[in-house]
Order: sequence, then C-alpha cells, then structure tokens
Amino acid sequence: MGQWWERNIIEPGKLPLLLALAAFVLTFVITRVVTRLIRAGKGPFGNITAGDVHVHHVVPGVILTIAGGFGTVAAGGRGFGAALGAVVFGIGAGLVLDEFALILHLDDVYWTEAGRKSVEMVVLTAALVGLLLAGFAPFGVNDLSQEELRNRAGVAASVGTNFLFSLIALSKGKARMALFGVIVPVVAVIGSLRLARPDSPWARHFYRRRPRARARATLRAYHHDRRWAGPRRAVQDWIGGKPDPNPPRSLERR
Repeated sequence: MGQWWERNIIEPGKLPLLLALAAFVLTFVITRVVTRLIRAGKGPFGNITAGDVHVHHVVPGVILTIAGGFGTVAAGGRGFGAALGAVVFGIGAGLVLDEFALILHLDDVYWTEAGRKSVEMVVLTAALVGLLLAGFAPFGVNDLSQEELRNRAGVAASVGTNFLFSLIALSKGKARMALFGVIVPVVAVIGSLRLARPDSPWARHFYRRRPRARARATLRAYHHDRRWAGPRRAVQDWIGGKPDPNPPRSLERR
C-alpha cells in the first residue's frame, strides 16, 4: 500500500488533487445534510442572513475557491501550502457547485426540479476528477509513448482528433459522453458515432431532410429517457433530497 501511495500519488504530485477531491465531496455531503435538516426543521441549523438578505453558501464558496486556487498556485503545487490551498479550494468548490442550479438560473431553485442540476454537476465533477487521479489525462495524452510525446505534431494531431470526437458528441446532444470523452476518448468516439438526440444541433442540421433518421433518433431518445430517467431521479433524490412539488416562492429554498 505504501509503495502504491508513493508511486501513484506522491511522485506524480497528485496529493493536492486528492485532498481537493476529498474536501469537495465531504463538503457537499455535509452541506446537503445540513440543508435537509433545515428543510425538515430539525437540529440547531438555520439560514444565514445579513439584514433582509439571505446569504447563500455559494458566496463563501466563491471566496474559498479563489483563495484556495491562488494559494495552491502560489505554493507551487507542492508542500504544505499547496495541500492546504487544495483543501480550501475543494471546500469552496463543493459549496459553489452545490448551488450550481442557482447560478445557472439566477434564481433560488435549490429544492425544485431545476435544482437537480446541482447534484448532477457535483457527481460529474467528482467522477471526472476521480478519473484524473486514476491516471487518465485529457484527450488521451496518457496513452502516448515518450517518443510520441516528443513529436509535437503527433501530440497536436492526437489531441485535435480526440477533441473533435468530443465536439461531435456534444453537438449530438450527448453532453455527458462529451465530458467523459475528454478524459476517456473512446467514450467520445462512441457518442460521436451514435444517433443524435432529436433536439440537438446535429439533428437540426443533418436530419432536417432525413425523416427516417429523425424518426429513429426520436424513438431512441424516447426509449433511453424512459429507461433511465427513473433510476437517475431516484439516485439524485437519495444524494441531494427530493424536490418540493410546486413549492411556493417563499419556501422554495429550505
């Protein structure tokens, strides 16, 4: 275990990344526990206010993210300063992404259906950072040999090709596959080869005069959503709490 830790975490300089991820996940979990207790009217917790202003936790999150990010850079990415900065950054990022939906909609949608985007963003971020810790690198650079890495034209071609596959997957309405494809290129390749979703830019442009392709895309999207929407919502409810059905504006938060 000690050799694995030294070889895979310490030597590559991944300790700050691991600490940031741990702080990020732990902060999100604690935040969701506290907000669910506030929502249920249990425990000693309550909303933070400054006069009549409700101070959302995204505010200290932004401050901590900036402080931790600059602190890690100032420390050179190594040593105690970098580790401390990474923890502060992870805490801040956890607070910020827990209210990602609020930032996206510029509205207090924490306990609404739209608030599910925050949970999804946190899960995606944790998964992508976990892949980086596992040894993957963006656009498949980790799969190149030392000789190939010295060939700048070859590296540029590899990165450009993988980026193109991710871009095609994104244009086909497969945002999750495009994101994971940045780290694991084969995922982007699969997403780029599959049928586009019917409401995607790819479908609007390339399926406009292909009614059969448009019909197949619509049918496939319907079956996919019907199969996975329920399990995905159940997992989101378990992680972040079930949204309120048609909450009043005054109770939309907690």
